[in-house]
Amino acid sequence: MAVTDYQNQASEHPWEPSAPAHDPASGAGHESGSMRNRLVPAMPGNPRWGWIGPLIVTLFGGFLRFFNLATPDSVVFDETYYAKDALSLIEFGVERTAVDGADKTLIAGSTDIWKQCAADQAQDCAAYVVHPPLGKWMIGLGEWIFGANPFGWRFAAAVVGTLGILILARTARRMTRSTLLGCLAGFLLAIEGLHFVLSRFALLDGFLTFWVLAGFACLVVDRDKTRERLADWYERSPLNDVGPSLGLRPWRLAAGLCLGAACATKWSGIYFLIGFAVLSLMWDAGARRAVGLRKPYLGTMTLDLPTGLAALGLLPAVTYVASWIGWFATPLGYGRNWAQATANGPVFFVVDSVRSWFSYHFMVLGFHTTLEAKHPYQSEPWQWPLLQRPVAFYWGDKPTGCGATECAQAVLGTGTPVIWYGALVAIIATIAYYVATRDWRAGAVLLALAVGWLPWFYFALADNRTMFQFYALPMVPFMILALVLMAGLLIGTAGASQRRRFNGAIVVGAFTLLALINFWWLYPVLAGELVTHAEWHRRMLFDSWI
Repeated sequence: MAVTDYQNQASEHPWEPSAPAHDPASGAGHESGSMRNRLVPAMPGNPRWGWIGPLIVTLFGGFLRFFNLATPDSVVFDETYYAKDALSLIEFGVERTAVDGADKTLIAGSTDIWKQCAADQAQDCAAYVVHPPLGKWMIGLGEWIFGANPFGWRFAAAVVGTLGILILARTARRMTRSTLLGCLAGFLLAIEGLHFVLSRFALLDGFLTFWVLAGFACLVVDRDKTRERLADWYERSPLNDVGPSLGLRPWRLAAGLCLGAACATKWSGIYFLIGFAVLSLMWDAGARRAVGLRKPYLGTMTLDLPTGLAALGLLPAVTYVASWIGWFATPLGYGRNWAQATANGPVFFVVDSVRSWFSYHFMVLGFHTTLEAKHPYQSEPWQWPLLQRPVAFYWGDKPTGCGATECAQAVLGTGTPVIWYGALVAIIATIAYYVATRDWRAGAVLLALAVGWLPWFYFALADNRTMFQFYALPMVPFMILALVLMAGLLIGTAGASQRRRFNGAIVVGAFTLLALINFWWLYPVLAGELVTHAEWHRRMLFDSWI
């Protein structure tokens, strides 16, 4: 599990020095061993440990997320929207309006919560919702299996939060060619407070983060597979100016599906879709140039761009539209206009359905661009990296049984400060490292952080939009990747001096231990445990957390 091939990856980036340009008429039979090693460094060690290590870390993170998942036994924060919307999707195919007091009815064990409307007044019971349905469909799956109770509507969030740990560990391993660093990435995500909290409640941001991370992971695999195919072509085929067509590329198709799912969970997934699509094409151009093609960018534009548009343009759009199948298939959705559409024949029905769907989307866009309502826990994007104003997801109403006169039961949606503040230092170091080396991994991490964070500045400055700390959750895996990349530099490769590797391992190990202690200290207020009021107050590290 040593950090053996870390630096081998560092020399590869989208604009790496190309091999000597080749004469298209020179024929096949080129020496490919060094080319293959340069394009696709070998994965480290025993491949079994490449799975065993990440799976152990994932089991640890999964235990944390599923332990006492039904606590608090209450509808927490925005679960008041998504738990009911998800149940409605399972029952009706669309979101419906619930009666007053529906949260208490659900906690009491009844699902008789829906407003009743006559058939010709179905729109009076339609719920106006401002997020796409996929995340709520996933929440609803848990309710369908386990019932409409806290465990049921939180189950899917815990599943995707746990799977995210495995995906990050495997992705970091592939990027660094180090099983140790891959496991470190998974472990840090397992004990990251904000990810932990959002993996235990039925909010959409955990699902958005999962699909964004899965899409990125697929593109990293696609990068390796593409370079393997280029190395094979280099060995076996006559060279030309632009290189070969790389075909359908199933991992890029999988990335398109995942990123489309991100957009079908929350619209902010579109920033990652655009950024990662550009990144994938940059990787294609870098690979063609590394082979030594005379016209690598022409090859990218003529051969990679068309298939890229299909995988990262058309397929995400189809995925997004498909998530609305319940809205299209029933007359009960908000703004559906079913009666008028069906009265004028099948062609008009299709046209009017599409028109109604777009009209609904413009209404939702208007909501998001004019949302200025003040909230006691709102924060600005420049406050997020410092964890200045986390959201209090839950505060128990005069709990008892803690052994003191004043008890507290709370859930605070904050990150693990050691990880977040360490990530700030790592991101600055990653910027410097990228400027100095053009390392493709540093560039990819920085781009992901930029598309996950910078668009919110526009909404803050131009629209004065209401925002919250947990909007930063999709950035968390990439913050951890920045930490892991810098950890790899500190430890060094197998060729580094023993003293350097020992000192680096001490620093990385100490940081990891501090992060674990920090998470353990905050755990009672992350998991909603019953503690004394004094113990709760001691864990409020800043006045702004109260």
